[in-house]
Parts: sequence; C-alpha cells; structure tokens
Amino acid sequence: MPGLGPWGCSCPDDILFDTVTILTLFLISIGLAMDCFAIALGISCSGKRVSVAQALRVASSFGSAQAAMPVIGWLAGRSFVGLISSYDHWVIFGLLLLIGFHMVWESFHEEEEGEKLDLTRGWALLSLAIVTSIDALATGIALAFEKTNILLAAVSIGIVTFLVVILGFFLGGKTGERLGRWAGVLGGVILIGLGVRVLLEHILG
Repeated sequence: MPGLGPWGCSCPDDILFDTVTILTLFLISIGLAMDCFAIALGISCSGKRVSVAQALRVASSFGSAQAAMPVIGWLAGRSFVGLISSYDHWVIFGLLLLIGFHMVWESFHEEEEGEKLDLTRGWALLSLAIVTSIDALATGIALAFEKTNILLAAVSIGIVTFLVVILGFFLGGKTGERLGRWAGVLGGVILIGLGVRVLLEHILG
C-alpha cells in the first residue's frame, strides 16, 4: 500500500484520481454548505438590497472559513474538537437568535433613524462565517481517519460553499423583492430556525 504524505496524499495511487472519493467530497461539501446557504438566503430575504460586491464578500468569507476549518480539525485532533463541541451549539444558537430577532425588529422599524445591522461586513460577517463552519471543523477529524487528501477536501468545500452562497443570495433577492417588508421577517425567521435546528441536533444527539 502506498505511503501517505503529510497532507493525506498517497502515491502513486493518489486519492486525487479516485472518482468515488471526489464524489463523496462533493456531497460532503454540499452538506456543509447548507447552513451557509440558509444564512445567505436570510440576509438577501431581509428586504435590503445586497450588491454584487457584498454577495462576493460574504461568499468568499464563508468559503474561506469552510475551507480552513477542516484543515484545523485535521491537524488539531479529536480532543480539541471535542472540547469545542461541548458548547459550540449554544454559541451558534445565541448568535443566530440575536441576529434573527434583530432582523425581524428592523423590518417593523424601518422608519426609525440609525445605522442598520450589516451582516455582510465586520464582526457580524466574521461571527457568521465562524459559527457556520464549526461542523467543517469536526469533518476534518473524520477525513483524517479516512486518510483523505485534506487539501483536496478543503478546496472542494470552499469552492462549493462559495457557489452555494451566491445561489442563496440570488434566490433570496428574488424572494425579498416580492415580499416587501415581510421579507425582513422571513430572513429573521430563517436565521432563528437555523439556530434552533443546531441546538436541537446537539441536545437530541
């Protein structure tokens, strides 16, 4: 059996040329990108116009975080991921609940002055990129046990996430234009629902 390189590559039968493995990585990438898709859908459904630059910034941030987390998990090991997983769901739930309710509140107070929360930049974007990529951290552990090429996995996850987020913005923008003020409510409900799902998944095992 060929030896494995430092990044999980085997020679000469490198996993890069394993069609089944590539299909598996694609399906894993789609699964990990679904939370990011929901976030993009929620942001673009909020009724606020999202520019191409904003959509690309969010997609790049989510894609980068999703690509980096499996590598971190692959390198850090099970104990590190286990430590984080003991409380990460509460952090995700709290953050999405806070942002979701804020979006709903804003949708009914559009006439009030003041700066609106911009989820496409700053601390809000960074927080969302991190919390939506926690599952990818644990995935890195599984990929290590499967002796998968972690670099190929990271690139696959990052690219798929980027494309899925762009799709989410496109679909959400179309929906938001039709719903008007209620688009903000829908966007907030999507984020709140995502937070509740994450919490229930961890509590119910």
